[in-house]
Formats: sequence, C-alpha cells, structure tokens
Amino acid sequence: MAEAAVRPGRLARPAWLALGLTSTGLGTLGTVLPLVPTTPFLLVAVWAFARSSDRLHAWLFNHPRFGPTLVAWRDHRAVPLRAKGLAVAALAVSWAVVAATAGGWLVPALVAPVLAAIGGWLVTRPTA
Repeated sequence: MAEAAVRPGRLARPAWLALGLTSTGLGTLGTVLPLVPTTPFLLVAVWAFARSSDRLHAWLFNHPRFGPTLVAWRDHRAVPLRAKGLAVAALAVSWAVVAATAGGWLVPALVAPVLAAIGGWLVTRPTA
C-alpha cells in the first residue's frame, strides 16, 4: 500500500521540506537522548516529505535504522515492542514529573487520563 505523493503549491513546498528536515533531526536526536521520541518525529517527517521531496521520502523508508519501523507502520500500522515499552515508560515518567512539580492534585489528575489514553492506544497497536 504505497503512499500517494501529494504536491503542494510552489510556496508550500519549502515549508513541508523544513518540517520534514526538522522532524528528521529531532527523531535522530531521539535515538540518543532519553525521553525524546523517535518514531512520532519520523512519521511527521515521512508525511512532510511526501508533500515536498520524493528523494527524502524514499531515503527514510530505505534507511537501515528508521526504515523497518516506518515500513511496519505504513503497511500494518504496527509498532515495535521496544518502542511501545519505551513510550509507555516515557509517559509514566512524564506523569511522575507533573505529579512531583504540580503543587497539588488537580493537574496530575487531569493529565493522568490523557497519558493513559495515549498509552492505551499505543499498546493496542499491532506489534511489528
């Protein structure tokens, strides 16, 4: 199921390209920095490159480190088990930081269901 390339107007292409490059950079940082996600940034990059650069779009899908995860998402909407585990751990740490710094119970109580919904959605995706 190949993604159809969407061609924006002449003025929008540089914006999509900038978004794709920025997202790729942030996703790359996520491979070495704890709590910085990789996959969501790369999904945004693929989406932006589909609108701006066939070459960079193909490069991400053929990348030895990023490609298999992106292909699994594109073809099966599947997430690797390791990515699920790291994401759920990051959600838990994020909530703990909010709870420790909020100065009350209201903000952590409001944040918890949002993070739980995100985690629940993620773990119900097929495993790559």
